[in-house]
Amino acid sequence: MVATGSATAAPATGAYSLSNAASGLCLEVPGSGTSDGTQLAQRGCTGAANQTWQLKASGGGYTLTAAHSGKCAGVRGASTSAGKAVEQQSCTGGAGQVWTLSPVSGDTYRVVNANGGKCLNVKDSSTAAGALVQQNSCDSVTSKRWTFTAAGSTPTDPTDPTDPPTDPPTDPGTRPAWPSANGSQALTSTMKVSGSYDGGMKRFYGSGDLGSDGQDEDQPALIELADGATLQNVILGSPAADGVHCAGACTLKNVWWEDVGEDAATFRGGSSSLVRTIDGGGARGADDKVFQHNGGGTLIIKNFQVEDFGKLYRSCGNCSTQYGRHVQLQNVWVTAPGDTLVGINTNYGDTARFSGITIYDDSGHDIDICTKYKGVTSGEPSKTGTGADGTNCLYSASDITHAD
Repeated sequence: MVATGSATAAPATGAYSLSNAASGLCLEVPGSGTSDGTQLAQRGCTGAANQTWQLKASGGGYTLTAAHSGKCAGVRGASTSAGKAVEQQSCTGGAGQVWTLSPVSGDTYRVVNANGGKCLNVKDSSTAAGALVQQNSCDSVTSKRWTFTAAGSTPTDPTDPTDPPTDPPTDPGTRPAWPSANGSQALTSTMKVSGSYDGGMKRFYGSGDLGSDGQDEDQPALIELADGATLQNVILGSPAADGVHCAGACTLKNVWWEDVGEDAATFRGGSSSLVRTIDGGGARGADDKVFQHNGGGTLIIKNFQVEDFGKLYRSCGNCSTQYGRHVQLQNVWVTAPGDTLVGINTNYGDTARFSGITIYDDSGHDIDICTKYKGVTSGEPSKTGTGADGTNCLYSASDITHAD
């Protein structure tokens, strides 16, 4: 027998995240995949498009449509059996894609498939990130309850290691002064860092094979960070070659680029759970990009300043392997001239969040905050728009200050 709790109205149609009552993790299409047959899973709540579900009335119930792909959550093969996978499917309106909502309390419901009367559930009632989702017989088990949260106000789960931390917005205060170098050192080959390296504010610059500051593709890096490495208190001078390469999760603390070469830093590694953090520091003189995000996961840029640049952040527009990528900008000082703060690929489910952004010397508001593209795996991406949209580019007027 299923206890339904007090009578609660069904949520209005619209966009929601669904967090599991047992784990606090959100229902998602893994990897922002767009193919039919991708089994749904739970993961730390990010508010990304692959975790955003459009609730639409259909056949006496509702369909759940993934915002990034436009495809519906349905039971594999429209099965009525317990233990069958719930997956992403092209929307047909069939009974296997129609769900009714049985209220538990507040905004929490059992999500019941109209075809077989089975409940949306996490396999084995797991609380682990990445656990798969299926249908099972409805009962009082907590993992069969889902909380609906309106898109744009998705809570994050601080206990989930795949969910990047988000600092509360704070007063950005005054821009810190650019530092003076404590000595200089030429690098003729890439310096490789594992573990933690503190440069003591020494300036490193390229020489010999690393002596280019142009925009040539495939230049070597001045500094290469292994997965899990931390680089701190370093100044990169000119020429800077291709700056810093990060092979996986990495942290850059108080790193300064006096004159960006091809890119200040490039982030690689394919896992969607990777989190990279840039805390403090600054960059200037970037003809194109400052930070290039080629791998998966999330990049956090906080307490950072940038001036005279093309793009502060770009999710790779034409990498042969694409991911849903996420970026958070917190307390960033921006000085014109510049083109755009962030460029993302909305068709892959990228998201960008902004708080505490202060822009100087841009009285015409010429610097775009968030530029949207249709990414590709070959050829050139196409620009599709700019500005906040509540789904991919996430900010309000209070998050951006123009100090002209």
